[in-house]
Amino acid sequence: QVQLVESGGGLVQAGGSLRLSCAASGRTFSIWDMDWFRQAPGKEREFVGRINWSGGTTFYADSVKGRFTISRDYVKNTMYLQMNSLKPEDTAVYYCAVRLSLGAAYDYWGQGTQVTVSS
Repeated sequence: QVQLVESGGGLVQAGGSLRLSCAASGRTFSIWDMDWFRQAPGKEREFVGRINWSGGTTFYADSVKGRFTISRDYVKNTMYLQMNSLKPEDTAVYYCAVRLSLGAAYDYWGQGTQVTVSS
């Protein structure tokens, strides 16, 4: 079992930056990749990006590419989402998730952290 806890959300003006964290505990050695999603009220959940846990390779949605950067501290079992040049449309609850194997459904989710970007 893997437990995930997000933190670092808050209120920021457009053009500003935030850094989110996702701390994993439990059977972290079983993780294939860790992913970021976001969801605004009344809207569908949207994929943001992911990082391969062991290798560190990343992949981003086009909407955030060039502005967001995902990294991980393998020793601390923590994934980060550095968000720069934030836009009002980035406002959402941000969730981290874990897959235990490539191509599988997401096995574990965090509770989410709110990010609000004002214009």
